[in-house]
Amino acid sequence: MTTRCPWAGPDPLYREYHDTEWGVPVHDDRHFFEMLILEGAQAGLAWITILRKRQGYRDAFDGFDPAVVARYDDRRLEALVENPAIIRNRLKIESAVGNARAFLGIQDEHGSFDRYVWQFMDGRPRQNRWRSLEEVPAETSESRTMSRDLKRRGFRFVGPTICYAFMQATGLVNDHLVDCSRHAALAR
Repeated sequence: MTTRCPWAGPDPLYREYHDTEWGVPVHDDRHFFEMLILEGAQAGLAWITILRKRQGYRDAFDGFDPAVVARYDDRRLEALVENPAIIRNRLKIESAVGNARAFLGIQDEHGSFDRYVWQFMDGRPRQNRWRSLEEVPAETSESRTMSRDLKRRGFRFVGPTICYAFMQATGLVNDHLVDCSRHAALAR
């Protein structure tokens, strides 16, 4: 029997995300871009809402290709605002396009977003040892530093809490509880 973090609950989509993706260290720029956009879209909503719309986001945002998203014009933005497959919040949609442009700037400066983002963790995932969800922080000094730097570069919807959720999702930190079967697997 698989032991999971309590937040995974009974929903099969949540469980699949927990068991195969959440906390796995990422080194793919397109996946990083996807998670930045999805975490920003999640602000104020339940993550399951975003998971259920994830394919809609992939379709609407050209597979999360930042070079394509960075070229979206006003007509494309209007079409996205009308797209029921995604969260139709104009500010979040506009931020995705601006974030794509800023993302490309980081790639140009650092060679890859991967190289840039892992510097906040000195190149390796932090292995936390939380025993309960109450111990898991909403933000850390690293997520605050990341947030400040991303905002300085023109990103939006990247507050310290969103940055920490992004860090958890992309494996910069291992925040699976110690009694979760994924904790030990990812700590190796």
